[in-house]
Amino acid sequence: MNARIQPGRLKELGPINWGIWRVLSKAAGAPDAHLFSTLGRTGGLFRGWLHYSGSLMPGGKISRHDTELIILRVAHLRECDYEMDHHIRLGRKAGIDAQHLARIIEGPTASGLSSRHQAILAAVDELVTTKDVSDSTWKTLSQHLDDRRLIEFTLLVTQYDGLATTIGTLRIQRDFS
Repeated sequence: MNARIQPGRLKELGPINWGIWRVLSKAAGAPDAHLFSTLGRTGGLFRGWLHYSGSLMPGGKISRHDTELIILRVAHLRECDYEMDHHIRLGRKAGIDAQHLARIIEGPTASGLSSRHQAILAAVDELVTTKDVSDSTWKTLSQHLDDRRLIEFTLLVTQYDGLATTIGTLRIQRDFS
C-alpha cells in the first residue's frame, strides 16, 4: 500500500521540523524516518507530540529494557512492522536479544520469562485487546510497578497502541526493508 500522505520535506515541514526530522532520522539510522517526516507536517503539534513521546521513551521512569519489552509487545499485537523495525533495534541496545524477543512475541506464558515480565506482558495484552486491565492482572502488575510507574505503563501502552493506529491509517512506509 502507498502512503496516504507523503513524507514532507523542507517546504512541508518548515525549517524547525525539517531540522528535527534530519536529527531523528540520523539517530534512527534511516535516511528518512518516515514517521517523523510525515507527522512533522503538523507543525507545532509534531513538537508537542515529540515532547510527550520523549517523556515516556526514553525519558520515563520505567527501565529502558522494560519500556522496549512493552513497546515490542504492543507492536507485535498491533502487527505494526514500522514500530517493530525500530524497537527491535532499540531493544537490542536495551539488552533484548533474539531469545528474549521470541519470548516477548510468544507472550506472557512463554517459558523463561521472569514473573515481572509475565505480569507486564499480560497487562499489555489485556490493555491492547480489551482497552482495560482486569483487577487481578492489575494486582499482579502492581507487585512489580509502583503507582507512578503503573500510570506511566498505561500511558506508554496506549501511546504506542495509538501510534500503531496512526502509522497504519496513514500507511506510513517502513524505513528499513
